[in-house]
Parts: sequence; structure tokens; C-alpha cells
Amino acid sequence: MLWSTCTRVLLQLRSDPRSIALILVVPAVLLALVYWLYQNETLAPGMPRTFDRVGLMMLGIFPFVVMFLLTSITMLRERTSGTLERLLSTPLHKADLLFGYALAFSIMAAAQALVATGTAYWVFGMAIAGNAGWVVLISVLTAVLGVALGLLCSAFAHTEFQAVQFMPVVVIPQILLCGLFVARDQMNSVLEVISNVLPLSYAVDGLQQVAQSSSPTSQLVWDLVVVAAFVLAGLLLASLTLRRRTA
Repeated sequence: MLWSTCTRVLLQLRSDPRSIALILVVPAVLLALVYWLYQNETLAPGMPRTFDRVGLMMLGIFPFVVMFLLTSITMLRERTSGTLERLLSTPLHKADLLFGYALAFSIMAAAQALVATGTAYWVFGMAIAGNAGWVVLISVLTAVLGVALGLLCSAFAHTEFQAVQFMPVVVIPQILLCGLFVARDQMNSVLEVISNVLPLSYAVDGLQQVAQSSSPTSQLVWDLVVVAAFVLAGLLLASLTLRRRTA
């Protein structure tokens, strides 16, 4: 049942070119905008480019935002159209449904990560110490994190407009406190504590570990475990909050 749900979602995406473009093209285009923002910066000899630092973080942030938005709206559309209620009237378990969605979007997230990372490395010449494979893995994990949180938040929305309203509540605080603008250890104590319980902070920290070290560190492994735990917790909570009947 999980695989059939995954196949159904992938077939739906295949018939929706705009969603495919949103997943595969938009993160790469946004990454290009970041590159052009810093294209004319003047660097001292031996200094790394700002794009190599900021662009690397964006490889985790952009997939997270895109997949959160796409998943929450898609699941809400399933509910309002009555498709979700019909599916849950069958022997299909709620966990099969949600994990099937997560698997389908994870496959798309992997393709998204490959496109965005390939653009960063081969088109814009991103230079970091670590292996690109770790960047792809973290990018996929953050995208799946966006899927899990999108599925969870969709249970509390009744319209697509309400689903979008979760962006400033769930997504934007994580972007502000993940270490992109100010290093987490330089924040005041309250914001640092909040940052330490937000999953995107660990994804960004993992990307920073990849940028600084040519081999995987224990901190990188810990960051990956924490993000994966948040993904699993988000999916489990979403299965508990998923209603069998449309209100």
C-alpha cells in the first residue's frame, strides 16, 4: 500500500509540469540569483568567496522551503477534493499514506538536490573542503524535513491560504535562526536556545561541517541523525493528526 501510494503521487506529479518545475528548476534559479548577488565582490588574495558560504547553506534552505510549501498544499488539496477521505475509507493505513507521500517526494527531492548541487559545483564553481555527496545527502534530508513538516501542518489548515500562512510560523523563524545571518553561538542566550531545538539549524551546521572538513566529522554525523529524527517525528505526528473524515 505504501508503494502504491508513492506511485500514485509520482504519476500525479508527472502530469503537473508546474510542480516538477517548482521542484527541479526553482532552487537552481534561486541559487543563480545568490551567485549574481556576490558576483562583483572584491576579495583579498586567498579569501573564500561569500557565495561558497551562503550558496552552500542555500542548498539546504531552498529545498526545505519548496518541499514544505508544495507538500502542505498538495495534501490539503487531497483533503478538500475528497480524495483523502475516500482513500482512508479503504484498508489503507494512515502511516502507509503519509510515508508513501514522503517516499514519493523524497525521490523528487533527490533529483532536486542533484540538479541544485550540480549547478552550484559545475556552473558556479562552488569550492568547499568536503565531498559533494554529503551536500546532496543533507539537501535531500532537509527537503524530506520540509515534506514531513508540510504534511504535519496541512492537518491544521482548512484552505490553501491557511496552509501558506504556516510559512512565517514554521519556516521563516528557522531560516532566521539557523546561522545564515548570525552565527548561532553569537546570538543572545534565548535565541540560541530556540535555535538549538530547530531542525534546520542542524542541517545548516552539517553543511558548514562539510565546508570546513574534507572528511566526515562526528559533529556532521550527529547533525544528520538529529535531522533524520525530526523527519521521523514529523511523519509520526502527522499520522496521528490526520483525520479520517473531512471537517
